[in-house]
Amino acid sequence: MNANCGSTENAVEEAVATLRQTLTPLGMTVVLEKGELSPEAFARAPLQSNLITLNGRPLEAWLGVSSGQSQCCEVCGPNECRTLEIGDKVFEAVPAELIVKAGLLAAAVMLGSKGCGCDASAGAPEGGCCGD
Repeated sequence: MNANCGSTENAVEEAVATLRQTLTPLGMTVVLEKGELSPEAFARAPLQSNLITLNGRPLEAWLGVSSGQSQCCEVCGPNECRTLEIGDKVFEAVPAELIVKAGLLAAAVMLGSKGCGCDASAGAPEGGCCGD
């Protein structure tokens, strides 16, 4: 595992712990599902590295920011890896604070969509609940 992926994995675990502390009292369960790219899958799609999804949506969609790419490390060879771009800042390893922010946004959508007919597990449309 390269340094960017390892740092992001640590940040995900930290963010999940924070989200569990915050959301459990609201009756929400935070589930972490990890996946590892095989060398073959990475060779086919290196920008899938460091991909974080919440309720099926990429982290950058929740935050309203862009993903990008940058040269990684010797482990990744000549391939560029996924980055997160916020304004003029580029994050090669995703910080826990951004994961928590996206998780809270996802939770707010889920809480707001209860009782309005939305499929909260798929994430509500832009702007919140169905019909909003």
